[in-house]
Amino acid sequence: MRELTYVRATSAAEAVAAVTADPHARYLGGGTNLVDHLKLGIASPEVLVDVSRLPLDAVEETERGLRIGAAVRNSDLAAHPLVRTDFPALSRALLSGASGQIRNQATTAGNLLQRTRCVYFQDASTPCNKREPGSGCSALEGYGRYNAVLGASESCVTTHPSDMAVAMSALDADVVVLGPDGERRVALDDLHRLPGAHPERDTTLAHGELITAVELTRSPATRTSTYEKARDRASYAFALVSVAVALDVVDGEVADVRIAWGGVAHKPWRARTAESLLRGGGLDEQRVRDAVAEELRASETGLDTAFKVPMLTGITARAVLRLAGATR
Repeated sequence: MRELTYVRATSAAEAVAAVTADPHARYLGGGTNLVDHLKLGIASPEVLVDVSRLPLDAVEETERGLRIGAAVRNSDLAAHPLVRTDFPALSRALLSGASGQIRNQATTAGNLLQRTRCVYFQDASTPCNKREPGSGCSALEGYGRYNAVLGASESCVTTHPSDMAVAMSALDADVVVLGPDGERRVALDDLHRLPGAHPERDTTLAHGELITAVELTRSPATRTSTYEKARDRASYAFALVSVAVALDVVDGEVADVRIAWGGVAHKPWRARTAESLLRGGGLDEQRVRDAVAEELRASETGLDTAFKVPMLTGITARAVLRLAGATR
């Protein structure tokens, strides 16, 4: 039997020092993803540093918006009054993810750092570059309904599973990170990475860096925001495609719009081309569909994923136009 050392950190700095010192150490938060991987034999840390009892479980109102502690449970965050009023897309995204039992256990930081649910990644008997670099990608010729259509590589075609991260991308969240050299902030769009030749790296964080909080800035657009998700069943299913939209329309013209997609790439995909085409004019369905089509020019689909382009176009148009009807 393989030995596993358990350490309960008493401070964030202590946790960072413990993981930084050992390349085989991992953080343990809510455990809803890592514990599964331990059972499946696709994660094998030698040291687990438990950060679940650190005082990082508060949602605090700031001058600009909210500071969300890394250990805030997904269910608590979804129900927070200021999240529901000032960032409704975040509440909707959280409530569309997993099950009530998992949301009661999962944490903000853990949700951001969860790994793909690609069936080949989770099956240790199959080749997977993300699990074992250089072994190959079984999803290229295998079951591909959940594969990426944007930003994929020959090494990996998987997608990021988080609903919450897609909403936070559209809300322009900043992630607060503590490392051995101190604290820094990372824009959420810069936290996750495309696979390239190294799909085993999910994020831009260095080993030992610990997410301590996420910061959100409120604005008219964040208050008029939403999240919509298309999936194979009504609950407890990952997104085939999803969209988060934040929108501000003033005097009939788009003053601010932010669009992020899930289920289509190795990371939450910020549709900045579509956003730039929609700013400064009025809204109708054809204009939204044209903007989405420009964003999707770079998409690559196969027989299993061709449905994602029209599905994503339709769900995005519906979300934007619904919000436009709700804005002044």
